[in-house]
Amino acid sequence: MRTFDFAPLYRSTVGFDSLFDMLDSTVRSDWPPYDIEKLGDDTYRISMAVAGFSIDEITLTQEGNSLVVVGQKQQAEERSYLHRGIAARDFKQTFSLADHVKVASAALDSGLLRIDLVREVPEQLKPRRISIASTPASSEPTPPQIMQDNAKAAA
Repeated sequence: MRTFDFAPLYRSTVGFDSLFDMLDSTVRSDWPPYDIEKLGDDTYRISMAVAGFSIDEITLTQEGNSLVVVGQKQQAEERSYLHRGIAARDFKQTFSLADHVKVASAALDSGLLRIDLVREVPEQLKPRRISIASTPASSEPTPPQIMQDNAKAAA
């Protein structure tokens, strides 16, 4: 058993629905097998073993911060197998992406689906250095001060 039942927690908590949904989505199937690589500071690759699937049978969809990979086998003629070790079942795999991560490209080669991802932070959200202007020491005249003559004050 690889799934968890969060129903008791839903009954006793308020406002944590998105947290439980996120936990529930992280418990995913092991098929098809996949790797996630970090290629650079802002580049990533997901490699999925999808042997037996053609380009027409795989759909990639990015919706907001989710990447959904769906494989649906076309119905082929009925065959008689003595042993069937190559999985040909449909699959749906969902990946949660960080903010500003986009799919750069996807390719299917030798049974491996490679999805290249890149993080593109908009210029207005990147940290920027702000210069500090300096002003001349005291360009304003000093306010007039009232001086009292000590001799007149003593009298």
